[in-house]
Amino acid sequence: MSFIKALIPGMLLTWIVSGVLGSNGSHGGMLAIEHVYLQGHGFYWSWALFVAATGLAWAIFAMLD
Repeated sequence: MSFIKALIPGMLLTWIVSGVLGSNGSHGGMLAIEHVYLQGHGFYWSWALFVAATGLAWAIFAMLD
């Protein structure tokens, strides 16, 4: 259950950080921020950052249980 709860903060952190860095023209180095189009809407996303943020949130939620 901790993993399911960790998906939301991981997604939000990735969306915010990728949006800020990507809109400034940065590719984020190892984060590999890319501009993604989904059903006509464009946004910035990084799978590496999503995995790291979700893992961190999962660890925090697991310690709280």
